[in-house]
Amino acid sequence: MRTSSRQFEFPEFSRRDMLLNAGTGFGALALTAMLGQSETAAAPLKPHLVPRAKSIIFLFMEGGPSQMDTFDPKPKLQELAGQPLPSGFKRVVTPMGEFNSPLLASQRKWKQYGESGTWVSDWLPYTAECVDDIAVIRSCWTNGLNHSGGVCQMNTGTPLAGRPSLGAWVSYGLGTENDNLPSFVVLTDSSSQVANGPRNWSAGFMPAAYQGTQLLPGEEPIKNLNNPGGITDERQRAKLTLLQQLNERHLQSREFQSELEARIRSYELAFRMQAHAPEAIDLSEETAETQAMYGIDKKPTEAYGRNCLLARRLVERGVRFVQLYHGAGSKWDAHSGIERNHSENCKKMDQPVAALLKDLKQRGLLDETLVVWGGEFGRTPMSEKGDGRDHNPYGFTMWMAGGGVQGGQTIGATDELGFHAIEDRLHVHDLHATWLYLLGLDNMTLTYMHKGRPERPTQNEGAAYEKITGRIL
Repeated sequence: MRTSSRQFEFPEFSRRDMLLNAGTGFGALALTAMLGQSETAAAPLKPHLVPRAKSIIFLFMEGGPSQMDTFDPKPKLQELAGQPLPSGFKRVVTPMGEFNSPLLASQRKWKQYGESGTWVSDWLPYTAECVDDIAVIRSCWTNGLNHSGGVCQMNTGTPLAGRPSLGAWVSYGLGTENDNLPSFVVLTDSSSQVANGPRNWSAGFMPAAYQGTQLLPGEEPIKNLNNPGGITDERQRAKLTLLQQLNERHLQSREFQSELEARIRSYELAFRMQAHAPEAIDLSEETAETQAMYGIDKKPTEAYGRNCLLARRLVERGVRFVQLYHGAGSKWDAHSGIERNHSENCKKMDQPVAALLKDLKQRGLLDETLVVWGGEFGRTPMSEKGDGRDHNPYGFTMWMAGGGVQGGQTIGATDELGFHAIEDRLHVHDLHATWLYLLGLDNMTLTYMHKGRPERPTQNEGAAYEKITGRIL
């Protein structure tokens, strides 16, 4: 059982002192190579189980995509459109109080695709080409009614702030296969703030070193890798020496603080990233054909296409957990005008997502990379404002591909209107347990001692879902 009993020591003359006082600033690449791995990083666990995947790419559609307009067709909804929800449906709280509003028909056209015959709407023609590699899960559910709680729970397992994100648990449990890059990376498709901001990729009560590293949208995901022009070695040395002195003074008067340890480690990582990160994020190394496949040559798909291609390059280099927010700022939140809203969002992400799956597969990486798609919840079958849909955490769709997942499956079901999950219901804790399982981690064995209490990623709940792999776990 992994606990937090490891002690971090600060010797009088440590590797940290050497790095921060070496006199060569952030250009000390040769020195960094000689010094090797960071002594401050806790050694990662060995997997508890046989791992099927090495990395996770989580494609997060922020705001809540509509399941009955994408992967879960409901003929009964079309039949009863304009009528109130039939009696017998469980009364629940909806954020905007639209429980008694008329049912809203889907405007989509549906077809079955692939050898599996998976149903996909006409909003997702590119993803439809990949269904034989995808397991569609129609029976997800969660507890978060609003965006803050929903996004928080999909990331941390609880609607309330304070717990580590799943990416932090993965980083804590398995570390990275590339010590020159972060083990947990977050990308957004715009400068808009994701609901809750960095709380979504926080390390919670674990050392801050396990939190996610956010890369910026656009052509320069990592700024300031090199020293600014005109900064001499002597000036940089003086700055870093002063910083080290302040850090040491802080530690002398206070108990160990993981935030400070994380900051010091970030400087060490910055040295190493100077040599390796520019190559990892340099998309000019990719062929024009590859970039066009991701849609980087077209305005609607450029931003998410760039991020999807960057995600492939990161997992290719050993990054464990990559999270790609699409629609940052809850742009999938279609309380009104769902036709316009979802048409635009699907157009922006469909081609890049399909390209990512195809690219991983043709490079032999899909088998070892778990790709997850979904939002914090789905949408209601009832209408809101006449042409929109409210939040629905009671039954919605996500999908998984690669990383040990048997593709071509449709798992679980919602009721005949797409409101409640009724078959093979999978709570967020079950989803997280399944993702961890595919990485070789047991959600009940992966443990961190916090204030004398054993904490686990799924709060002592949830179980890996056996049907996702096509065999008994």
